[in-house]
Amino acid sequence: MTDPIADMFVRIKNALNMKSETVDVPHSKIKEAIARVLAEEGYISKFDVMAKMNKKFIRIGIKYKKSKNRNQQKGVISYLTRISRPGKRVYKDYLSIPKIQGGFGTAIISTSKGILTDARARAEKIGGEIIAYVG
Repeated sequence: MTDPIADMFVRIKNALNMKSETVDVPHSKIKEAIARVLAEEGYISKFDVMAKMNKKFIRIGIKYKKSKNRNQQKGVISYLTRISRPGKRVYKDYLSIPKIQGGFGTAIISTSKGILTDARARAEKIGGEIIAYVG
């Protein structure tokens, strides 16, 4: 697998399309940090690091909101886009970090202080690699 973060995002998107309650993702420290940011921002309900037969994985709880039709549920995450890829890294300083959906979305950024949201990176005046946009 060349891009495990993109694999994590595809698994989350597929779980949203299938209306799944949870999705399991192979564990890594960066995936755990991204899941922590998604949970703090309210895009996912929860995440747990679990182990089965000496293999760690992250169980992510998908969060839904009710739509106008009472029987329909719509995912809280409307889009999840990988920006910086292994073939093309994207770095921005804190002044150049874009606002997603006019401030209603979130950019996930890998900085020297860990994985942060765009707002927190601007507040701490540090730039980094733009991992993804979430909205």
